[in-house]
Amino acid sequence: MTKGSRWVRWGFLGLLLPLATGAAAWQGWAWWSWANQPVSASTAEAAPPVVQLQIPPGTPGQQIGEDLEAAGLIRSALAWKLWSRWQTWQNPGQGFQAGTYALNPTDSMTAIADVIRSGRVVQASFTIPEGWNRRQMAAYFQQVGLFSADAFLAATEQIPRDRYPWLPDTIPHLEGFLFPDTYQLPAEGVTPEAVVDAMLRRFETAALPLYQQAATDLSLLDWATLASIVEKESVVPDERDLIAGVFTNRLEQNIPLGADPTVEYGLGITQTKEQPLTWAQVGTPSPYNTYINPGLPPTPIASPGQASLEATLAPASTDYLFFVARYDGTHVFSRTLVEHEAARDAIRATIDN
Repeated sequence: MTKGSRWVRWGFLGLLLPLATGAAAWQGWAWWSWANQPVSASTAEAAPPVVQLQIPPGTPGQQIGEDLEAAGLIRSALAWKLWSRWQTWQNPGQGFQAGTYALNPTDSMTAIADVIRSGRVVQASFTIPEGWNRRQMAAYFQQVGLFSADAFLAATEQIPRDRYPWLPDTIPHLEGFLFPDTYQLPAEGVTPEAVVDAMLRRFETAALPLYQQAATDLSLLDWATLASIVEKESVVPDERDLIAGVFTNRLEQNIPLGADPTVEYGLGITQTKEQPLTWAQVGTPSPYNTYINPGLPPTPIASPGQASLEATLAPASTDYLFFVARYDGTHVFSRTLVEHEAARDAIRATIDN
């Protein structure tokens, strides 16, 4: 123990036993040592369970101590009260913080106090993969029990331009701007609005600077939209820049993109190797049908990740205009329609056989 820490300990005992001397002082010190000991011993064979404790805003320090003692986390609410007063005198303005805490009975009383003073609340963690659309996110949040799918979808249809003025003016929802990543939020603060806000903040810090620093003729909406199509088409990372190059060529030459994922998005379906898109589906009118409509669809179709956003700003220089999926994640790239149709027929023949 350092000289400074000795003065702190004895100063605390001065609050506890202002008139005690000799044996009485040592009894006070023994009582304090007992009170600060963990309630439970930590052993590999029988580790005690972590206890979750919720501290509502405005809860007095004395009440927190009583709650901790009742939960079996500390030995003495009186010792907590005295220690809290000493800490408040030492560090004015650094009180206990409200929230939900995961506390361990193998920790000392002062260690538990430090957790609550520093606000290390329980965190809810969730991961949104690259290429998910908002309906997939909604289904996921409902499945893990955070909130309903409808509540999340409703939150994504509120465009918070007061906080994010860079959001495009014409978008009906936030598809494409909900950045895919792993997030941690305070457990009691996980609402659809808080999740949407966290994802928009991440787009603002991780993606928006890429666009602002790039030399591109694409609008922010067009960039996110094209990147979302690149994301859905790119399974093998090595092909991402090339796929972006093909779509860039087709846009520049006013050739319809012919991207299956946009048709799927418009129809609310997902094709598989066993059930590919039919000619009837490809011919179904929709603002998202890029076989029928030239240019980009009206909104992104998913949340593009960092790599697809970067590839869209710096596509590969190529003379390819077509590609067809092999259903193993890779594609056959072609320069002419004749080459493309031959590659498509060859792939279909292998599937039929």
